[in-house]
Amino acid sequence: MSCGCKTSGDSSHSCGTKSANGCENVNTCGNSYKLNVFDWLSNVSNPSKSATDFVEVRFKNDRKFFYKNTNNLPLHIGSIVTVESSPGHDIGVVSLTGELVKIQMKKKDFSEENPLKIYRLANQKDIEVWQEVRAKEESVKIQARKISHALNLDMKITDVEYQGDGAKVTFYYTADNRVDFRQLIKEFAAAFRTKIDMKQIGFRQEAAKVGGIGSCGRELCCSTWLTDFRSVNTNAARYQQLSINPQKLAGQCGKLKCCLNYELDSYLDALSDFPSSSTTIDTVNGKAFCIKIDVFKKRMWFAYADRSMAWYDLDVQDVKKLIAQNKKGEKTPPLEEMKTSDIPVKSVDLIQENNMDRFERKNRNSGKNQNQNRKKPNNGPKPNNSNPPKAKIENKPAAKPNEKSNTAATNQPQNAKSPNQQPKKFKKKFQPKRDDKA
Repeated sequence: MSCGCKTSGDSSHSCGTKSANGCENVNTCGNSYKLNVFDWLSNVSNPSKSATDFVEVRFKNDRKFFYKNTNNLPLHIGSIVTVESSPGHDIGVVSLTGELVKIQMKKKDFSEENPLKIYRLANQKDIEVWQEVRAKEESVKIQARKISHALNLDMKITDVEYQGDGAKVTFYYTADNRVDFRQLIKEFAAAFRTKIDMKQIGFRQEAAKVGGIGSCGRELCCSTWLTDFRSVNTNAARYQQLSINPQKLAGQCGKLKCCLNYELDSYLDALSDFPSSSTTIDTVNGKAFCIKIDVFKKRMWFAYADRSMAWYDLDVQDVKKLIAQNKKGEKTPPLEEMKTSDIPVKSVDLIQENNMDRFERKNRNSGKNQNQNRKKPNNGPKPNNSNPPKAKIENKPAAKPNEKSNTAATNQPQNAKSPNQQPKKFKKKFQPKRDDKA
């Protein structure tokens, strides 16, 4: 999610200034922060006469808020503004304007009563103070972790955020239990000489702030586009026939991956046609229970209670017929008779992805022998040799170096043309005419 300025991960990055730490594309840059909203109404004129006065302002990482433009300032995406805060003021970057702000306010249940205001466009002094306090955040975080460790507090300080004017610093921390940080705040106030604010966040919010690459090879969903963190339980993995392996199902936050909920509804719709996984079939050879379900092939694997190592795959419709037969009080035929032999389907590798030798040149001299492999023109009738003579193997003595072999005289040179071979015709190439007027 970068705009191309290669500094979007830096805390001092500003997409509203054309400086060394800023972005060159001020008016078009809208992707250099996390959880951005694509303004699909930017090229659409407002049909209503009254435009909205609210704008969305972003701060560090994923923190956003809505402010009212009471002074009717000419704001656009990327403008650095000075907004109201308590105490003092804060510096942020406008991330969304126009009619789409109303939709976001309605989505997040934002109340328009007593809104915070935008004071002015940030001047050079505001920006310098803002970048100066942002540069201290990493060192303050390390020092704060040392203080909390010295007090033996069971907590982890994840991130530090300074207010734009440096009047307040917010510490984001994660903890399993409640933490008594009254002594910690005193230590922080004495060390940093500013107002201290402590905010506890969850482990998923911590991963969203820190960011990273998931096991799928892409950026974390929570740090790019995911805004609501729904609860994920192990039933989502069971419905998708996944093995309950905490190491594979857990994300970087230590919790179950949020992507387990993405395809859960599709699996539930597909499983609605399947019998229950606890289904048992009463056959002639004994009772059989379900072991495995394949949602895509619509098949179920059964095994006998006394022979659980032998599995028999059946189609879902056949299983329903067997269950209906058991409900009538009848025993079904053995599973060996119901099993259908699957014909293996060969997959065609069109792009040779599975071929390990696809980058090696097997016929390196194919270009040299290309002219020799061409068919010679058939200008005369071929002799009818129905019974070609067999080649005789003769043991001739090796020729001495002083003796001249007569084989060279009998054999024609390679460059000699045969009498029946016609000379090649070449097209005459004409040189382009010279234009003296050019």
